[in-house]
Amino acid sequence: MSQIIEKIKLIEAEQLKRKAKNNLTKYNSGKIVHQKQIDFHKCTKRNRWVFGGNRSGKSECGAVECVYLARGIHPYKQNKPNVEGWVVSLSRQVQRDVAQQKILHYLSPSWIEKIVMSQGRADSPDSGVIDFILIKNVFGGTSKIAFKSCDQGREKFQGASLDFVWFDEEPPFDIYRECQMRVLDRCGEIFGTMTPLKGLTWVYNEIYLNQSNSPQVWCEFMEWGDNPFLSKQQIDFLSASLSAEELETRRYGRFVALGGLVYSEFDESVHVIQPFDVPKEWQDNISIDPGLNNPLSAHWYAVDFDGNVYVIAEHFEAKKDVQYHSKKIKEISEKLGWKTASNGMIYALIDSAASQKTLAATKSVCELFYDNGILTNTKVNKDMFSGISTVKRYLKDGDGNAHLYIFKNCTNLIRELKSYWWGSDDLPVKSDDHALDELRYYLMSKPQPHQQNNLKSEVQIAKEKMIRRLKHQKYRF
Repeated sequence: MSQIIEKIKLIEAEQLKRKAKNNLTKYNSGKIVHQKQIDFHKCTKRNRWVFGGNRSGKSECGAVECVYLARGIHPYKQNKPNVEGWVVSLSRQVQRDVAQQKILHYLSPSWIEKIVMSQGRADSPDSGVIDFILIKNVFGGTSKIAFKSCDQGREKFQGASLDFVWFDEEPPFDIYRECQMRVLDRCGEIFGTMTPLKGLTWVYNEIYLNQSNSPQVWCEFMEWGDNPFLSKQQIDFLSASLSAEELETRRYGRFVALGGLVYSEFDESVHVIQPFDVPKEWQDNISIDPGLNNPLSAHWYAVDFDGNVYVIAEHFEAKKDVQYHSKKIKEISEKLGWKTASNGMIYALIDSAASQKTLAATKSVCELFYDNGILTNTKVNKDMFSGISTVKRYLKDGDGNAHLYIFKNCTNLIRELKSYWWGSDDLPVKSDDHALDELRYYLMSKPQPHQQNNLKSEVQIAKEKMIRRLKHQKYRF
């Protein structure tokens, strides 16, 4: 009887070995992977997050990334021996049911040197709780993947020096910060895969908005439609059973607040573009929202021959005087080769409040800008609701076309567009909206996207487009 049991164990071990090998081979070959998972693996940032709906494939790429690093077989990065990392789940039960199952799914038993259990038996790790796994690294060393749970408390996350940490779902902020310290001395990396079910938490500010403008932060959204292995019938069935708010989080992996986003039309993949050399003929105006203690926001706007608006440069800084801001505006304008008046003055739109004098000042903000070479125009339309409607139409017109594009280096405008929420009484929450204010001032000074061609025949429109393109071609060549 004992011989039969041992033979069954050998057969099961061989089946697991073949299954694990086949799973990673299929993943590497693209048979069970989709493009956004590949983008995650290719990204070289040290703080990477995937916000995804349930069954979008987010946990798969997190688990495979751990195996890549531990085995020393990462297809897109420099590999090394003796790698140490943590897999962090919300609880031991979630670890057992999700994260460790994913890791074991892509680990061949022949790669495992040892499994140490917190609960259960090492010869049946699926049914227990794993403490850590020692894995053979292809460079000859031994790597270690340890499992942690947030319910252990922050103290259990102290002291170690690590190459990576994978958060499977959103951890408490204190544990996240502690794990940042764990990868510091090895220049390691943190990556997280989560569905944002808790609303606007620290992850929303720290990662999605990247309020600190860290060059190492990267995030991506995955939804059911990105996963080619979910059928349309499955997607339609699941979608029909969820409320609109649940769809946002559980299908699209989006952050949701009670009032909803003001500019829900904003899509980074559409509206944020790489900077390019803008033809001088496109240069249009600068728009300023002034601030002393609060940030002053200024952006440079260009318009192409089809009426599309491009935000090409940004100045955004707090607690500085007008003289300082004027100097910065001139420096950026000079770098762009921005147009000036014959007397060297730079023109700009500005909030009408800048024309008022305070009791403590002898000159208005406009007068101070003028003294420093910036001629400002305060005749801007500040109506909030018509301004918001105008921005929305530039983001997406009635035919679904975008007419507003923002250079990637305008980080503060991008952040504000992503974080502008409706509050009570059908009003936006008045916070962190300085760049959005001057965006409204500028766009309200332009024709509406739907108004640009509505009085012209199709022949006139086609003729004007041809002339514009010929002018543009002449300018370029």
